[in-house]
Amino acid sequence: MGFYGDVILPRLCDFAMRNKQLQPYRERVIGAAEGRVLEIGIGSGRNLPFYRSPVTELLALERSPQLTAMARNAPQPGAPVNFIEASAEAIPLDDRSIDTVVTTWTLCSIPDAAMALTEMRRVLQPGGKLLFVEHGMAPDRNVRRWQDWLTPAWKCISGGCHLNRPISAMIEGAGFRIERVETGYMPGPKAMTFMYEGSARPN
Repeated sequence: MGFYGDVILPRLCDFAMRNKQLQPYRERVIGAAEGRVLEIGIGSGRNLPFYRSPVTELLALERSPQLTAMARNAPQPGAPVNFIEASAEAIPLDDRSIDTVVTTWTLCSIPDAAMALTEMRRVLQPGGKLLFVEHGMAPDRNVRRWQDWLTPAWKCISGGCHLNRPISAMIEGAGFRIERVETGYMPGPKAMTFMYEGSARPN
């Protein structure tokens, strides 16, 4: 990926994820996880301290070796953690082997998010759940125009992050039934801060 992708970008991602305004989202989403958990895009490990019982095992998937190394050095939860360096579009786990899938601010940057969501549904048990908090397409037309205008350049400097993905529609389109979703703007530039938080189950 070059110097920017290998050295600068992982540190920028870690810096962005230190935002204290994200902590309440983490507490709610991670706090609902249970059983054998797969987190998609563990990043630098900012979610790790929030995992507690009834989580019995955490599988931390991350495609970036640099971010995985940072996560290994982050504070670890009480449950065992196994790091997996792999792509979300090809999760190296058996069908129906996971109780909970967690994704936090990750779907924006996965190149083929539809395939990744299909893979998440594949590895979930029939009664399992997908927990998510993501930023994405805003409901306001003027904000959406800014998101569409900014996204091509923003992707180049942010590791492929899209500002304008319709998160709920993507999840439903991959064969999930959304049980709960709460949306709204977090403080900050509106083009980057419209949040989707909720849970879904495989159809």
